[in-house]
Amino acid sequence: MSGTFTKSMARNIFYGGTVFFVLLFLALSFDTMKELPKRDNRANLTESVINGKKLWEVNNCIGCHSLLGEGAYFAPELGNVYPRRGPEFIKAWIQAMPTGAPGRRQMPNFGFTDKELDDLVAFLKYSSEINTANWPPNIEG
Repeated sequence: MSGTFTKSMARNIFYGGTVFFVLLFLALSFDTMKELPKRDNRANLTESVINGKKLWEVNNCIGCHSLLGEGAYFAPELGNVYPRRGPEFIKAWIQAMPTGAPGRRQMPNFGFTDKELDDLVAFLKYSSEINTANWPPNIEG
């Protein structure tokens, strides 16, 4: 191989790289389309879950918490809070806020009704059942 880099060498590298990455893109797209139906969780989507998601959005919970790795990291990850703590603990925790403990971050009290709390817990349960390929990596989020 000579010490010079010619136009034909550059062209071959460009075309070879282009073909390689187009084929890689197509293979990964095909694999994704094959795997997505296995991860479909819409069968568990109830009216209560939808209302809980609306509460999550309207009250900007993601402004402090992360859910499945998305959101702020000011407060704990909630993608697996349902299996960690259970529905009664979640409701009691939300109703007890703010605790007034000095030196701790405080969640505001949103004044949720019992139905709203049930809806929010249903949404967190639904979120915990999503196939996330083991995210978050540890049980405590």
